Amino acid sequence: MTDSKPLWQWDAQEIASATRAGKLSAVEATEAAIARMEEVNPALNAVVETLADEARAEAAALDKSDAPKGPLHGVPVTIKINVDQKGHATSNGVPAFKDIIAPEDAPVVRNLKQAGAIVIGRTNTPEFSFRADTDNPLYGRTHNPWGQHLSAGGSSGGAGAAVMAGIGALAHGNDIGGSLRFPASANGAVTVKPGLGRVPAYNPSQKAERGLLAQSMSVQGLIVRKAADLHLSMPSLIAADARDPFHVPLPWRGDAIEGPIRVAFTRDDFGFGLHPDVATALDKAASALSNAGYAVEEVEPPLAYEAGKNGYRALMGEVEALMGEDIRAHGSDDLKAIFEDYYAEYPPFKGTEQLAMLAKRTHYAREWSLFLEDYPLVLTPFMFAPFFTAGRDTEGREGVREVLGTGLWSFVMNFTGLPAGNIPTHIAELPQGPQPIGVQIAGRRWREDLIVDAMAAIEDEIAPVCTRLWGA
Repeated sequence: MTDSKPLWQWDAQEIASATRAGKLSAVEATEAAIARMEEVNPALNAVVETLADEARAEAAALDKSDAPKGPLHGVPVTIKINVDQKGHATSNGVPAFKDIIAPEDAPVVRNLKQAGAIVIGRTNTPEFSFRADTDNPLYGRTHNPWGQHLSAGGSSGGAGAAVMAGIGALAHGNDIGGSLRFPASANGAVTVKPGLGRVPAYNPSQKAERGLLAQSMSVQGLIVRKAADLHLSMPSLIAADARDPFHVPLPWRGDAIEGPIRVAFTRDDFGFGLHPDVATALDKAASALSNAGYAVEEVEPPLAYEAGKNGYRALMGEVEALMGEDIRAHGSDDLKAIFEDYYAEYPPFKGTEQLAMLAKRTHYAREWSLFLEDYPLVLTPFMFAPFFTAGRDTEGREGVREVLGTGLWSFVMNFTGLPAGNIPTHIAELPQGPQPIGVQIAGRRWREDLIVDAMAAIEDEIAPVCTRLWGA
């Protein structure tokens, strides 16, 4: 029962239901989240800018307002520091950017606030948000609430650590190659990376437009503890904003699919080797989906390895061309060394080769769209082994290969612009300590709702791992 557990443990659905019914005030929900933040954040360093005073004022104003209550009324949320929030620095973890103050809210922040959410703090990211591990010279390292034997993931590592530690029921993040899904996997959270054009994106503080590939691959989203919270919150997140002229204003829910939904199930590890606990996670997810009435079939999706590797090489080509100078000028020595290893592992496409790969992106997306006509959902590994240790990507090409090389199933979805979710299935008891293990579920374009339905079906059989983390 909700009433028998601390308020900071309530999920977003429970909070919103209680506040909208008048059984809980926005102030009470906000104070509980702030108290939890003050208790656990000093050890985690997940929230690097507290907004406690602003949050209290906004919650009090919300309680006094006679306006209709939004779907996220009084739900505490955190915002990642690479997205604009009026009056606050959009530092992106870079000391040289610490005084870039946002003149207005980004669409994702505005949409959350308009839905009634209360922003309690801003969460950490690696420099330039371009690592799968969260550490930077401006704010330092974010730690995983499961222990310091594993990374908190990145680039939305602060978001993943915060929400699993009970600092807010919702955590904003973004994803260009896995930056929602890496921290979800590391911390045992749940997320759905929206597809291309689904969530409006724009930073009012920006001085120039992002590269076209970044615009095509980077998306805004949320990290949560239970899949149902995505059904509650994502309809607000996808509300249209004219500042994103390529946003696609489709409803959250799509048409029903007749008959059992077919799920393509793959164990393909692209030669990296599949750890027994990852194999267990796949089997548990497949079994839960089958028990829920899905038609799960082992079948290989098209061009996955090729699309994933070429997609990341194309992204590296754009990053080197458009961001390379800033990284060399403002990045730490660690980051510059990591990028040299990125480039060695994923040689950037250049010139006409880059243009040709950007064109071929449509070929990969088309082949996947045709495949998804038959299989609306695809169950894949996310990583092929348990999550890596903090700082692993600073340990040369071998470290980068473990951190990013095993994330190829992630890159496929960004390069093709398809939605994909991550959900944990169990806690692995490993020599270095316990850690969550999960899977990825990808889906048809514009059908994030199908992915979230499937993750909720898995949760009907497998309890969210936050209960283990909190000792509940």
